[in-house]
Amino acid sequence: MAQFRSTEHIFMVIVAVIIGVLGGLGAVGIQYLIKFFSQLFWGTGNLDLEYLKQVPFYLKIVIPTGGAFLVGLIVYFFAPEAKGHGVPEVMEAIALRDGRIRPRVAVAKLFASSICIASGGSVGREGPVIQIGSSIGSTVGQFLKVNAQRTKVFVACGAAAGIAAAFNAPMAGALFSVEIILADFGVAQFSPIVISSVMATVVSRHFLGNFPAFEVPAYHLVSPFELIPYAILGLLSGLVALLFTQVLCFSEDFLMIISNFRELLKPLSEAFCLVVSDFWLRGSMGWATTA
Repeated sequence: MAQFRSTEHIFMVIVAVIIGVLGGLGAVGIQYLIKFFSQLFWGTGNLDLEYLKQVPFYLKIVIPTGGAFLVGLIVYFFAPEAKGHGVPEVMEAIALRDGRIRPRVAVAKLFASSICIASGGSVGREGPVIQIGSSIGSTVGQFLKVNAQRTKVFVACGAAAGIAAAFNAPMAGALFSVEIILADFGVAQFSPIVISSVMATVVSRHFLGNFPAFEVPAYHLVSPFELIPYAILGLLSGLVALLFTQVLCFSEDFLMIISNFRELLKPLSEAFCLVVSDFWLRGSMGWATTA
């Protein structure tokens, strides 16, 4: 092992490949689990609005609430670090714990996020795949007993692998990880991150196919003056994003302060708010009243 580690470049490349493959499998696994739990909860792996209109009224309450309760059990008893959005928790591990994340966090986040999304929770895959990949990278670093600096790089490799595999975007995953997770554009850190990102993309394309995560229609610029409303749209989008972030943080703090919920019951309160808001917003479309 000592002789192997002496070759710095080979060691980092091989470990980056391993983390990329495992991170890619984690990102693929969450998609399969979402379909599995969606089939289990709703009777279909491709849930859409038209299908939900046919679902009995009581199931639209029971399934999201029950899913939130299961998530609370997983987080409370198995891995409290798995709660939250995912990215802040990884950044905290980098800044305060030298990149050390418990291995069980990957498993807890994988199942908790899959259950939450499949049961109708208002969450996305971005944060979970980042935390899953980061946990894998940290676990590899701890297993190999590397120093804190290398562990942080391995965490960033895992985060890049998760993003790259989830969105079929290797360069986006690498740049996100370098800029947000590490905040360091050094060549020594960037190379293994790119390798992990590419390997995760290869794994993702093998299992899920090679297609863009978001279909963008063909467009041609007719006049340079079109750039003006685009600039205005960008400004408005930034303001809306800021408002959304502030409201989200306020809502999380509000639920904790006014009710003093135990960790086990917090997801239930959030699921209740989700169900109420969905019925209120979609009631005019017949979504909430269809039995």
